[in-house]
Amino acid sequence: MYRIFKFGGASVKDAEGVKNLKKILEIYKDEKLIVVISAMGKMTNQLEKVLDSWYYDPDSLQSNFEVVKKYHLDIASQLENKTGEISSVLRPILDKLFEILSGENSKNYDKDYDNIVSFGEYLSTQLISIYLNLNGYVNKFACAIPLIITDDSYREGKVNWEKTEKAIHNFVAEHPNKTIITQGFIAGTMNGEVTTLGREGSDFSAAIFAYCLNAENVTIWKDVPGLLNADPKFYPNAVKLDEISYQEAIELAYYGATIIHPKTIKPLQNKHIPLFVKSFLSPHDAGSIIADVESSEQIPSYIFKTEQILLSIFPKDFSFIAADNLTKIFSYISKNKLKINLMQNSAVSFTICMDNKPNRFANLLKDLQEDFTIKYNMDKKLITIRHYTQEAIDQVIGNQPVILEQKSRSTLQVIL
Repeated sequence: MYRIFKFGGASVKDAEGVKNLKKILEIYKDEKLIVVISAMGKMTNQLEKVLDSWYYDPDSLQSNFEVVKKYHLDIASQLENKTGEISSVLRPILDKLFEILSGENSKNYDKDYDNIVSFGEYLSTQLISIYLNLNGYVNKFACAIPLIITDDSYREGKVNWEKTEKAIHNFVAEHPNKTIITQGFIAGTMNGEVTTLGREGSDFSAAIFAYCLNAENVTIWKDVPGLLNADPKFYPNAVKLDEISYQEAIELAYYGATIIHPKTIKPLQNKHIPLFVKSFLSPHDAGSIIADVESSEQIPSYIFKTEQILLSIFPKDFSFIAADNLTKIFSYISKNKLKINLMQNSAVSFTICMDNKPNRFANLLKDLQEDFTIKYNMDKKLITIRHYTQEAIDQVIGNQPVILEQKSRSTLQVIL
């Protein structure tokens, strides 16, 4: 049975990170591995800058592209000791990217997003696959575009599970007993057009491979010792959760916990495939596990979301917030590909909290203002506490003014 490994950008952000990845793979040299790798470091963010330059600021396009080029070639140079084997493969890929950027964009931003930003994963996996082969760790490079098949919902491709399973099985059958290096985040349509699985979608890629191959387990390698009950950037007293159930992981991901991509858990739960979260800095440590477990101790978990918009919607005709109005509101939210993080309604208003996606939010406002009066506040903070206690509430909220609060038996959400 295969094990699926996923390495995020932080684990391969530099030459030392790539060398460390090789050391981890060698620990499991007798295992059958599918290795899913993200773009290196913060390269997805940089490629988003490249895309925005192409669309909105052509004067900055060359300099933003040069950052991408230099970053990868510098890492290649450090790994190949000036011999050029890795650089000679990366340069044509970089030339292809620049060729695309030298032409006109398609006027379909989401389609161009997938085509441009996916170069980050393609460059990282080519670099790492060649480095491993040059240094005695034999592997097979696999392009994910013909393996994970989606519809043409750009930036949020919906997986065709039947075709994907067939494609993955066929590829693996052609390359038995070899470690396979492939990309996270990237997928493709039946026509071979590039799609992606949503921001931070490499975790989901690993789950797709695991589901299709009935894998033994999945391991996500992070720069933290395992699953933490909070992001240490916001909550310095974060502690490790040794094990949690699939259902709890789904709840945490739904509310915005960044450790696991929201779509990752369900395919694994359906086939009872355990998910490990381990540190790439301490690979022999136990880490955390998400599986069919029942945790007796419910430690509070904290999820912090900044740059939130609080939007209140009022019918212009003074009607109640009933099914017909809600149907219209939700259709506009879906059309603009926005996600609700919290919602609350009264008789005559519907209030939602969402991430600030400037272009999409502007379009949502245009749609809503046809039928509704709108009020909104920017730059708010949403705090979610799973398994809250009064002590937990006092620790993170204290005397800060609360704009809106929602509380269930197990979850508290407040907007500050």
